[in-house]
Amino acid sequence: MKQYQIFIDGQAGTTGLQIRQRLANHPQIEVVTIDHDKRRDVDAKLALMRSVDVTVLCLPDDAAKETAAQAREVGCRVLDASSAHRTASDWVFGMAELAKGQREAIANARAVSNPGCYATGAILLLRPLIDAGLLTADRELCINAVSGYTGGGTKMVERYEQEGAPVYAAYGLGFDHKHIPEIQHWSGLKARPIFQPAVGSYDQGMLVMIPLQGSNGAELHKALAAYYQGEQFVQVQPYNEIAADTTPFITPHGLNGSNRAELQVFGASSGQQALLVAKLDNLGKGASGAAVQNLNIMLGLEEGLCTQIG
Repeated sequence: MKQYQIFIDGQAGTTGLQIRQRLANHPQIEVVTIDHDKRRDVDAKLALMRSVDVTVLCLPDDAAKETAAQAREVGCRVLDASSAHRTASDWVFGMAELAKGQREAIANARAVSNPGCYATGAILLLRPLIDAGLLTADRELCINAVSGYTGGGTKMVERYEQEGAPVYAAYGLGFDHKHIPEIQHWSGLKARPIFQPAVGSYDQGMLVMIPLQGSNGAELHKALAAYYQGEQFVQVQPYNEIAADTTPFITPHGLNGSNRAELQVFGASSGQQALLVAKLDNLGKGASGAAVQNLNIMLGLEEGLCTQIG
């Protein structure tokens, strides 16, 4: 059984820690580390990247760009979990379920960008419907979402776990959230959507919700179900159905630690209003779970290996 080595640059952050946790029992991937006192030693980092199969970047965008360039210099493949390269033309977008041929593109890529958490939910909902012509690319959309506080990075985690913070808080009120270009580009939208994210006082779990006027929910559901038929990590739930253990509510909980996304469609009896909903773990299919799925694909391994915790 062939063994592979990867280096995680930024392994102490939330995403990096969860990638390491998932890979701890991986039968074919070993995580190698750099000595703590050599983390800023460029030559030491270059030597390490030269020796491994893939470097995973869990860094702020500027640092990710710098390290990606270094990896390219020594010929190391890269998986970037930052938002620095998600719409870059010379990077492959790491969403295997995006479209036909995407898995093959990831498998053969030198550089793969891991999708953002909010963007994952929105793209999974929108791309099939735009491809099918059920939504027009120039349609003006409003996307609403809520995430656990772990989706906001180290400072937000500290605020919620040490200082306390609001039970629910909307943010991104400047209409410039960093996931918008990614959502627009990979969904196939020509019109820039309004994206309204929020954070709740719980650690993990996410809902992405897109209300639609003048759309038939049953048609949308049929298209989504056909698009994702047979997918391991994306499941389309029954039409107009709420889980018995949460009814009458839809909650962001239930997928924590997994690499799954559940898609739902609700439609009005008039056939002219609908709501699209994606539920996922913001640290699972929205970050670390997807990263391990992409690593498995890049290395030619079964893509479900160690993608979940527990």
